Formats: sequence, C-alpha cells, structure tokens
Amino acid sequence: MDRIAGIINLDHEQDVLDELTYFRCSAAVPFAGRYRMIDFTISNMSNSRIESIAVFARRKYRSLMDHLEQGKAWDLDRKRGGLFILPPDWNDPTDISKGDLQHFHNNIDFITRTFADYVVVSGTQNICNINFRDVLEEHKASGADVTVVYKKVEELYPEHRRAHKLTIDDGGRVTDIHNDQRSNNVYMDMYILEKNYLYGMIEDCIAHGCSQFFLDGIKARLPEIHIHAYEYEGAHALINSVESYYRHSSSLLNGANHEDLFKEEAPIFTKVKNEPPTKYSQESKVTNTLVANGCVIEGQVEDSILFRGVKVAKGAVIKNSIIMQRCEIDSNAILENVILDKDCRISNSRTLIGVPEKPYVVAKRVSM
Repeated sequence: MDRIAGIINLDHEQDVLDELTYFRCSAAVPFAGRYRMIDFTISNMSNSRIESIAVFARRKYRSLMDHLEQGKAWDLDRKRGGLFILPPDWNDPTDISKGDLQHFHNNIDFITRTFADYVVVSGTQNICNINFRDVLEEHKASGADVTVVYKKVEELYPEHRRAHKLTIDDGGRVTDIHNDQRSNNVYMDMYILEKNYLYGMIEDCIAHGCSQFFLDGIKARLPEIHIHAYEYEGAHALINSVESYYRHSSSLLNGANHEDLFKEEAPIFTKVKNEPPTKYSQESKVTNTLVANGCVIEGQVEDSILFRGVKVAKGAVIKNSIIMQRCEIDSNAILENVILDKDCRISNSRTLIGVPEKPYVVAKRVSM
C-alpha cells in the first residue's frame, strides 16, 4: 500500500471570521457543537491511514496547539510519524524564501524524511468528509503530476467568490484555474502529488523567487504540467466569513445534512473533554438544537447550537443562535441570530438580535 504524508497549510488562510478570530486562527474556531475546524482535515487524513501530518502555522496558534496537543485524539501520538505542529522559524539570515514557501522550504526535512510516497496538502476552511485514498487512486490512474480536489456546487454563495474555480476538459484535466464568479467548480484547497515531485517543485520555486506554492508552483505552470481534477461529491461547507460560518453551522440542524457530514464509517474526531450529561430542568423547552455535554438548561432554546458547559437560566430565550463553551445566559435574556464566543455572559433581561444574513457576534470573554 502506498504511503501518504499530510501537510495542513494554514499559512495562506486569513483570519476572516471577525470576532471569532480575534484570539485564534480560523483553523481553531469551534464548529458543530464540540469540534474545531481543523478536526475535519486531520480526521480525514487519519481515516485515510495517513500517519504523519505536519501543520504549517504562522499566527495566533496558541489555541490551536492547546487543542491538538500530541495528536492523541486522532491516534497520532506515535513513535514513528505522528502530528507535527511547525510554527514559523525565520532565523536564518541566508533564507531567501517568501510566503508559504518559507514553510515548505524551512520544513523540508519533514518531506524528505517521511517514508511516504505521496503528499496531500490541504487547508481547513473546506469542511468535508473525504477519503484521500480515493483521490490517490484516481491520481495514479490519470498519470497526472498533481491532482486537485474540487466540489461542483449547485448554488453559488458569497463565500465562493473568494475561492478559485476550475475549468476541466472531458478527460478530467484542468485547463484553467481562475476566479470566474459564474463557474461552480470550486477548488477545495486540497491537492496530492508525489513526494519527490513536491520536493523538486519547492526547490525550483525558491530558485525563481516565488512566494506561494500553489499559485506560483502549480497554477502558474498550468500549461507545463498535467493537473487532474478529482470531483468530491459529499457534504461540503466553505467557511471564509462569519455569514458562511453561521449558515453552514445552522444547516447541521437538518438531520440529513448532519448525517452526510458525520459518517459512522468515517468519524470526525476531536479532543476529548470529560463532561457530565446536560441537565434539563422541568421548565426548560429545547427544540431542534444540538446540545453538547455539561450544559444546564432552564430556559427556552430553539434551532440553535450549544457547546459544552453552557448555562441557560430560567426565562431566557435563545433562537437561531450559536453559543460556545461556558457561556452563561441570565434570566429573561433574549438572543436571536447571535453567535457568542467562549466564556461570554449575557446579563438579566438583555436582548441581542441579529439577522440571518448578518448575525450578531460577541467576542470571547465579553460580559454584557
């Protein structure tokens, strides 16, 4: 069986989730009641029997490191291979690399020393449940230099404007990578290639003064190299704005959408926290809501997502909202179309109302 190594490249992912990324990178943003966005990428790699994974982190990575630890939750705390969190280290005055090529260049030992034959490179803003073994098989069958993953979306949303699109011929070969807003072939920021080919491209890009591996090493060389497109057909969410985060989070309240993403045969793993079961008082009323462990609910909650340890006091009303860990909602407070980051407290009789297109966001540790 061919061995695959994984690289999770966070260098080019901007902190575009406003208040939710004040204190963390987007990969560490909580999602779906108990997960972080990066959990989906690491779980996809782990489920694909990828045993050596590097995370290229540049900024606001304290929360990320705290969450990932040694990779135990994904069975990556091992003697050979495992999880490697690689913060920036630009102390060499002779280093001429720029952009995310600094990560590839300065951590070239990870690539050369891994026993893998192929390398998968992925970001974290495309939430999905994908088997990279299937991608590898199609990559080998196509004879391509690089295989990129894309999703053919049925409806274009604002978040797709920031994503690259693909033009693909009848044989599955990519003929153009562009930003045409009319195209629905959305590039998912994932690609696979041979380890030795990756090494050669990195060295060549550095020699030519390039700065971004995908843009300068792959996209710019489209006429010269064979790029194959792999169509991913499963559940998908591109999260690169507060609005897209809120909409895709809310879509998981639909049972079918939730089952499409969280598959029994390919589970999504996360850091385990031992919490007691949620406590519901006799006066509580909870409908169509994802509720994590450790909550205490005495009020009314509808069409919402509650993370671990949330307390909802008697008389409080929460609708269409996302409430993260350890938030406290006092008596008679009203929240509708709201996102509360961790450790927030909403005082008695306080009312916060947003709209689905523009949810009201409260940053971490704010009391109102």
